Amino acid sequence: MRLKMTWKILIIMLVDTLLMVSSYALALLIRFDFHWSQIPMTYVRSWAPCLIVQLIVTAIVFFWRRMYHYIWRTVNAHDVIRMCVSVVLAFALSNLCCVFLSLPLPASVWVMVFVFQLCGLVGERCALRLWSVVQYSYGRGNKGEERIMLIGAGESGRMLSRELRSSPQVKGRLCCVIDDNPQLHGKYLDGVRIVGGRDQIEDAAKRYDITQILFAIPTIQQEEKAAILNICKMTGCRLRVLPGLYQLLNGEVSLSAVKDVQVEDLLGRTPVQLNKAVVSDFLEDKVVMVTGGGGSIGSELCRQIATCHPRRLIILDIYENNAYDIQQELKRQYGTRLDLRVEICSIRDKKRVYQIFEQYHPDVVFHAAAHKHVPLMEDCPDEAIKNNIFGTYHVVRAAEKYGVKKFVIISTDKAVNPTNLMGATKRFCEMILQSRRGSSTEFCAVRFGNVLGSNGSVIPLFKRQIANGGPVTITDKRIIRYFMTIPEAAMLVLEAGAMAKQSQIFVLDMGQPVKILTLAENLIRLSGLEPYKDIEIKEIGLRPGEKLYEELLMQSEHLLTTENEKIFVEEQQVIPQRDIMCGLISLDNFVSAQRPKDELIALMRYLVPTFRDPDEVNREAVERLEGAHEKQAVRA
Repeated sequence: MRLKMTWKILIIMLVDTLLMVSSYALALLIRFDFHWSQIPMTYVRSWAPCLIVQLIVTAIVFFWRRMYHYIWRTVNAHDVIRMCVSVVLAFALSNLCCVFLSLPLPASVWVMVFVFQLCGLVGERCALRLWSVVQYSYGRGNKGEERIMLIGAGESGRMLSRELRSSPQVKGRLCCVIDDNPQLHGKYLDGVRIVGGRDQIEDAAKRYDITQILFAIPTIQQEEKAAILNICKMTGCRLRVLPGLYQLLNGEVSLSAVKDVQVEDLLGRTPVQLNKAVVSDFLEDKVVMVTGGGGSIGSELCRQIATCHPRRLIILDIYENNAYDIQQELKRQYGTRLDLRVEICSIRDKKRVYQIFEQYHPDVVFHAAAHKHVPLMEDCPDEAIKNNIFGTYHVVRAAEKYGVKKFVIISTDKAVNPTNLMGATKRFCEMILQSRRGSSTEFCAVRFGNVLGSNGSVIPLFKRQIANGGPVTITDKRIIRYFMTIPEAAMLVLEAGAMAKQSQIFVLDMGQPVKILTLAENLIRLSGLEPYKDIEIKEIGLRPGEKLYEELLMQSEHLLTTENEKIFVEEQQVIPQRDIMCGLISLDNFVSAQRPKDELIALMRYLVPTFRDPDEVNREAVERLEGAHEKQAVRA
């Protein structure tokens, strides 16, 4: 490698030498009308020494200024300026040496030599870049080459445009630019026309035969971003996006930072922001335990907790593969800076749970371990009760016994007026916490909607179905759901834990709900396919216990705001511990006696007063929706 570099420098020095010799010869010829015989011998004798002096001085200056180390294919304006400074400096020093050595040449010759050398020595280093620009701008392009539309003519867009032109790895051509600033319309970004604003996206995609769209406005509000991307997805082009402002701060505005558009980019809601200072103060130098720490939410909790410098992080999970994955990830990232312990344990094993709490004495517990799949829990209600209810109770009692200061349980919107057994068990878990008001441990619950990309969520299912050629299956085309990302869910849990007081339930303002049908259509389009044409969407009917519409809040007179405008607190009525204990005893008797499924569900309806029949809830929801449509039609 070093030998190759040496040869490269020697070749560049040889070309520089030929250019400098040529510059002196051409300057003298021009000065004396291209007649060698008319050049005075004094100048001829001065020419050779002047040339030798300049070659030596230029080589020294160029080595010092690293003129032999530029990557010619990617030179930019800053590089050209530095090159010009190097040439001027070398010429000035060599000229001073010639004056000191009394080597006369006409002033006009010196001026011409300087101009020729400046153009030649800088020009040769820009030649490859210039040739690549000419090829890019006027070449016909290769068959199958990506034809790219760039959205955003700001600094990020300019940087991506330059990389598209200069990188030999990029097999694509920038054909047009979109920007909402009307003052830029009709102008050019690096030779590519800015054709208009977002209203021109679909037309420009057809006119320029676009195959890929790059979104390069990292500072835009999420609502605006979603609006533009929703237009883009109608073009059928592949969408890629520069993730966010942090890319600018880290200097990562490059094609390597660009990612494919994800469904969460189209949700149209500003992501919840974590109050890092509050959470860091809450977790720093604490012993923190995460049950279910290998799951989707649990593992993200572990990642974010690790950034807050806990004294020790304990991951508790029954599934060793997931626990191993997050353990290795955190070890790679933090090494010995994070005191990480992993315990394989079922929360249903009371003795083992108590043993772990006695060993570590955690300060904070995030309880994410639970069975969460609605249809499976409808078929296996006894398992849902054993794991979600009794498992939670074991962890709650262990937390109280071993002095845990704060306990945060991960709940769900399905616990609000539940219509299925899984939701009812999660509501009963909330009730367990609400019954512990006199405890020295502060208990709280955090509710949120469906988590995009989590294990068993609808997005991975849709992606698999699309990859297999369809059909994409949805239970009902009317279904709507609230969505959030995995990092958002973890952020909410951490911040709620930091601000929580006894027996509070935290909920997130998740914006407008999303139709599952729309989600499926968007995902198909983001895959470069056309819904109903390339991929069929099939309705298969509601599953047992499934609602058409989810609710995030129970009916309550007390809904309080917090310092985070996206997080609210719902205060619940006091639930006597006696009622909870009676319920636990009844459940234990039913499960131990292996009572039939319908009897278990009937008992849960008694213990959770808000547990309702799904058919009744869905029928009421449809009637409300039809009534609203009728009123709207009358007004129209």
